[in-house]
Amino acid sequence: MEIRIQKLSPEATLPAYAHGPDEDSGMDLRALESVTLAPGKAALVPTGLAIELPPGFEAQIRPRSGLALKHSITLPNSPATIDPGYRGEIRVILLNLGAEPYVVEKGDRIAQMVIARYERVEWVEGNLAESARGAGGFGSSGR
Repeated sequence: MEIRIQKLSPEATLPAYAHGPDEDSGMDLRALESVTLAPGKAALVPTGLAIELPPGFEAQIRPRSGLALKHSITLPNSPATIDPGYRGEIRVILLNLGAEPYVVEKGDRIAQMVIARYERVEWVEGNLAESARGAGGFGSSGR
């Protein structure tokens, strides 16, 4: 699949698969500039990129597992969605859940982007069919 992408800065890095497209579902996004994340605080990190998704597709922005495990850095709105009509810069909200400040350096891999198909729905109002589970949720299946 081909998707149009625009570098908003000559220093921006195109998203890339770390292990190749046949092994990874997510492409790494890199920080365009250095940002210090204070403990317990979130910051918006620019990538310098904009994309043009075709109708019926979204880009999902997800945390990187290594940043989460090693440094307690995550995305508070994960997965974030980039809609097909959005043409602005991709910026990633990073949250430091750790006890120490964390410095995101320019060029660091900060998140993963997955391109996913979605379906538009039309609501049909009415009574719902019965199911074995019913309204059971929030731990109803046991530990």
